[in-house]
Amino acid sequence: MERVAVVGAGSWGTALAVMLAQKGLTVRMWSCEQDVVQEIKQNKTNQKYLPELVLPSNIVVSASLDEVVKDTEVVVMSIPSQAFREVLRKVVPLLKKKQLVVNTAKGIEESSLKRLSEVFREEAGYELYRNFAVLSGPSHAEEVSRNIPTAVVVAGEDRAVCERAQDLFMTSRFRVYTNPDMVGVEIGGALKNIIAICTGISDGLGFGDNTKAALMTRGLAEISRLGVELGANPLTFAGLAGVGDLIVTCTSMHSRNRRFGIEIGKGRTVEEALKTVRMVVEGYRTTGAAYKLMKQTGVTMPIVEQAYGVLYDGQNTVESVSKLMTRGKTHEMEEVVRTAYPGW
Repeated sequence: MERVAVVGAGSWGTALAVMLAQKGLTVRMWSCEQDVVQEIKQNKTNQKYLPELVLPSNIVVSASLDEVVKDTEVVVMSIPSQAFREVLRKVVPLLKKKQLVVNTAKGIEESSLKRLSEVFREEAGYELYRNFAVLSGPSHAEEVSRNIPTAVVVAGEDRAVCERAQDLFMTSRFRVYTNPDMVGVEIGGALKNIIAICTGISDGLGFGDNTKAALMTRGLAEISRLGVELGANPLTFAGLAGVGDLIVTCTSMHSRNRRFGIEIGKGRTVEEALKTVRMVVEGYRTTGAAYKLMKQTGVTMPIVEQAYGVLYDGQNTVESVSKLMTRGKTHEMEEVVRTAYPGW
């Protein structure tokens, strides 16, 4: 049986560690938070991130990366995207060439505008990158930890690596598909958090299902537009890492991005809303990164632009809604009309 290191003991890292331990694997979990390490050691619980969950006895936790990563066959990275590079630099010297590395974080590094797979390749080199894969899709940690049926996707450049990750994570309640389009899977997983913030703002303002449906649909168009510009396959955004993840993140109260948006819609500042959620809100920093990518690529992304205005420039939320609704007239599918219906 494979020995697995889970780097990160937040809600998602803990849920995956529990799921893998329930398969009978030996799981070691790392956390930089001493209070979390002590609680798991003493009580086999993680009240800070997944209250009421009891961790199996075959999960060992440590604050030492060396203790967690060494002599394992698989490393699961579950670190917030903006801290990914910092932690990765400490992990890379501990990795072996044939070690499978699976990243589960969803975001874009704000300082470099790189996807996390690009960060990994930059820091680890090509030999280690050959065994790298990304896990994404509609999957709340709270539900996975309760064995609620879930379907996700693993993406990577090497099919054998993806299938190895597929075999690792697959259970009777956790179905894993493979996808060669790592660009699309990463972009879909990162940018859906921005749209979830926007649907939260809509809910906080007291708007209804019509507004939420419009934001999700047009948001998916923006995600697809940027993804294709960066090299993604457009069909990926019709799958689990695209529309699937968008649905679950935009509609559920498990979504910290949506909860953050609700607080913004109610009139709270960014700082106040972040304190209310009390966990990392990936979509906040991803909004800054996506806005810069929008400017860099010239891709039209009006929802992202207005989200940036609200979160970074203090723009009024109602004013942002008005700007979206009164934009110049356009086709619903501009790219399709230009290519498939040139005379229309």
